[in-house]
Amino acid sequence: MRGMIGVLGGMGPLATADFMGKVIALTPAERDQDHVPLIVHSVPQVPDRSASILEGTESPLPAMLQGLRRLLDTGAECIAVPCNSAHYWYDDLAGESTVPVLHIVDAVGGALARRGVGDGPVGLLATAGAVFGGIYQARLGKHGYECVVPEDRDQEDLVTHGIGLVKAGRLEDARAPLEAAADKLRQQGVRMVVLGCTEIPLVLNDGNNYLDSTEALAERCVEWYSDRVRRPE
Repeated sequence: MRGMIGVLGGMGPLATADFMGKVIALTPAERDQDHVPLIVHSVPQVPDRSASILEGTESPLPAMLQGLRRLLDTGAECIAVPCNSAHYWYDDLAGESTVPVLHIVDAVGGALARRGVGDGPVGLLATAGAVFGGIYQARLGKHGYECVVPEDRDQEDLVTHGIGLVKAGRLEDARAPLEAAADKLRQQGVRMVVLGCTEIPLVLNDGNNYLDSTEALAERCVEWYSDRVRRPE
């Protein structure tokens, strides 16, 4: 299937389903056949990404590489990973892949520019592992944005706690701590708050106040597919 996009998902399952729904919603289609072809590897048993970065627990890379190879074997021509923390291992995944691997932070950088956010600072709500690993800080810096992250106590009590509630399916309980964390970033004068964990947009979904990394990656997938199917063989 020409233009097949492989989705390396399951990190977590709700975030993967949300990503797929956004790809569908963003695709200009008048019939089934106009939609982006996706092959999805959603295996939630991948070891915890944030714990691996912060504490040196079991690496998720072998499981992610196994999923990547399955996607390649089924004919994927491009790979999307709807998990921000997994991008800590982006170079390893891209080095193993024989097709392009889209980077979620580059997708966010493009979305910020389209939204008219010309430069930083921008706030970042992400897992503690993603913050510690500098996944956004370094890459968004190349797009001209400075990242402002929560203070350590707020990261633990508000962001990490809120993400944990989402993973447990307690979406409404997660709203208050995540909104509080975002409000504290806005008090520091950020121009936009980036939802740099694909669990968070399941709760904070006001597009006027947040930049949704899941949606940004979905937009990039639709753009890639559109370019691919229009390009002559």
